[in-house]
Amino acid sequence: MVEKTKKIQQQAKDFAATGPLAILQEELSSGLRLYWTKAAATLKGSGISLFDPADDFFSLEKNFFSTLFLYSYHRAGITKPRRIFYTAINQCLRGMVTGCDNILDDEYKKTLATDLPEYATRFRSVLDIMVSDRVLFEILLNGFQDDEYNIQDVLAASVASLHALTQSGAQEAAEEVGIIKILQPEQILKTIHHYKTGLLFQCPWAVPLIIEDFKKDTVSLLLEALYQIGIGCQIMDDMVDLPLDVRKKRHNYVASIIYHDSNHNEWRLLKSLMSSNPRTKGDENLLLELPHAKSVAVKSARTFLEKGLSTLFDATRQSLVEPSIGLLSKRIGAEHMMSNIEICHSDI
Repeated sequence: MVEKTKKIQQQAKDFAATGPLAILQEELSSGLRLYWTKAAATLKGSGISLFDPADDFFSLEKNFFSTLFLYSYHRAGITKPRRIFYTAINQCLRGMVTGCDNILDDEYKKTLATDLPEYATRFRSVLDIMVSDRVLFEILLNGFQDDEYNIQDVLAASVASLHALTQSGAQEAAEEVGIIKILQPEQILKTIHHYKTGLLFQCPWAVPLIIEDFKKDTVSLLLEALYQIGIGCQIMDDMVDLPLDVRKKRHNYVASIIYHDSNHNEWRLLKSLMSSNPRTKGDENLLLELPHAKSVAVKSARTFLEKGLSTLFDATRQSLVEPSIGLLSKRIGAEHMMSNIEICHSDI
């Protein structure tokens, strides 16, 4: 298993560096650089300094979600300057979402590299949100000043970008005090993950749908593809977060599979493992001890991911579906659970 996981990780890394999606690297880098430059200018004179981005900040592998969103703009025929523009805006949305998640989950995943103390995690998250919000509005305003669109579009896009995030945030808020009922697996997908991640993966289209001039039918399939990918990613996230979500009484698709299984063996085992060994290290491997739940969750995640990715990629890029699942599972930390993933260099 260890050797297989290492092989998948190396193949995923090679894919990100040399595969067909590497043609997006220039646009991705330009969009991320635009975000970082604006963030540095915003912080200048504030008493907080922004360092130069790390070497891997612009990599396709680290920004694979953003790369898929960027690819969807290609599929819709959006021009290169606008694709770069939307990539920068998406990084603003990413900064706000990550900052909010950090505060809600009491952790810190870095968006901006500043000279603030490492231990100041809450304020670092607040700063990431505030700066990203201001950069977003400045980028929108610059487009207006360049006669790309009118001021009404600026205001509408600003509002749309907020509305695109609020449904996911509202769902997160509903779980802050813990849940009192474990919903059926299909209910989790339709009433919880629909808002938490499915719609969240459509957020990168909130601004383009305001600014671009095309029929919505042009992007309806792409929006559905991103939705399916989002649900698949959330299932993988639930696989990784199973013990944490159970402890904090949050909705979790995998916990629901275990709880509602007819023989309850794995539910008893899960409670036993967590009560007798309230571990934090090694939690990420807990699902490996629950083979039935793992099998059902992996199959479900792959079904959503395969459907979404095969719709997102055009007919000449279907060979990218499997390696993309590998990269997504690696970014989420579920690659050791998605054990039946294979990435073949002959397909890249």
